[in-house]
Amino acid sequence: MLYGKHNHEAEEYLEPVFGAPSEQHDLPKYRLPKHSLSPREADRLVRDELLDEGNSRLNLATFCQTYMEPEAVELMKDTLAKNAIDKSEYPRTAEIENRCVNIIANLWHAPDDEHFTGTSTIGSSEACMLGGLAMKFAWRKRAQAAGLDLNAHRPNLVISAGYQVCWEKFCVYWDVDIHVVPMDEQHMALDVNHVLDYVDEYTIGIVGIMGITYTGQYDDLAALDKVVTHYNHQHPKLPVYIHVDAASGGFYTPFIEPQLIWDFRLANVVSINASGHKYGLVYPWVVWRDRQFLPPELVFKVSYLGGELPTMAINFSHSAAQLIGQYYNFIRFGMDGYREIQTKTHDVARYLAAALDKVGEFKMINNGHQLPLICYQLAPREDREWTLYDLSDRLLMNGWQVPTYPLPANLEQQVIQRIVVRADFGMNMAHDFMDDLTKAVHDLNQAHIVYHHDAAPKKYGFTH
Repeated sequence: MLYGKHNHEAEEYLEPVFGAPSEQHDLPKYRLPKHSLSPREADRLVRDELLDEGNSRLNLATFCQTYMEPEAVELMKDTLAKNAIDKSEYPRTAEIENRCVNIIANLWHAPDDEHFTGTSTIGSSEACMLGGLAMKFAWRKRAQAAGLDLNAHRPNLVISAGYQVCWEKFCVYWDVDIHVVPMDEQHMALDVNHVLDYVDEYTIGIVGIMGITYTGQYDDLAALDKVVTHYNHQHPKLPVYIHVDAASGGFYTPFIEPQLIWDFRLANVVSINASGHKYGLVYPWVVWRDRQFLPPELVFKVSYLGGELPTMAINFSHSAAQLIGQYYNFIRFGMDGYREIQTKTHDVARYLAAALDKVGEFKMINNGHQLPLICYQLAPREDREWTLYDLSDRLLMNGWQVPTYPLPANLEQQVIQRIVVRADFGMNMAHDFMDDLTKAVHDLNQAHIVYHHDAAPKKYGFTH
């Protein structure tokens, strides 16, 4: 057999990727390049752009899960192209979403004699927006029936100072005033004794938080429900109801503290949102205890995708991949699996809190006894020259991202550090972290460097 020059492999497969023309000059970054690249060149350039980013597994600031089982990842990859909004083309996907809503409503003890309804959302912010919009529209109907002048004042929402920024966005986007119940050292969550000081005829609802972002603490929703019940007896024409922002606790508390009453077992809790991508392992949701609390004018029926589909969402078309991933987790883990995962997470958080306490430098604010979140401030010591911001810097040298930030209004002089323990943060990683933290504290105590003299240096740290 004779061979010639036409028998060799194509040049593009022989040419080393780092010898390609795309690696010989800087490509334009803010306009389209003139020429196309081969897939492997484009893939390499994008991967190289991402090389110096942090390792998500070492990010102790985020609540979002950073690991899923390979089978779930493959399922989600295979279903990326499915449009979740197109119920007629993907009826099984629609049924899976329906099953997920039923599973969640059952987990949150939706009453048997009422007709719950719910939907998946793109993120926690959308879930909160939908819950807030339903409260606003339902209040407006009650106010009109009661003869209230809707133009005299803007509607308002009552929430503690520990709210996540999505609620501030909701109020700005939808013309609602935010009535903030202050936090203090005695009340690091919603002050139930004074919450009614911020309620009036124009209050669309009260938001209770199951896992304040700043400190991880829970609002006392059972006590809030009693206060609201008493208020509603006195104001039967304009009652107020509770939306629970369970972004963090909604998929955690039922397995760790099933005896804690915070959900639809409370008569005045009409809607709950939760972020499955946190402790529920994938997707955000919002559920109403009964259809009467979701005004029908917020539900749109669309027929141009084939068939008639009702939709309650800010987003419309989106991939069904996360829905499929959520259903995988539900049937994969079940009650026992979720309990095992959350119990392990709880145990790791409690270990970290005890280990941090032994270091002797910190004053604990939350020791992870409920949500697996630990936060602490520096214990008073006159000869200490470093701050928590310096400790964050030191930890980052080992890849650990640990946020340092001030508490909300009235407590902003208190600077704290927070560690969020997730399902993929096991006991081995926790021991590694404590080794690095202990060394960082020792180095800071012994170092002769320029420290941050300001308690809260500008352009640094973590903000909510």
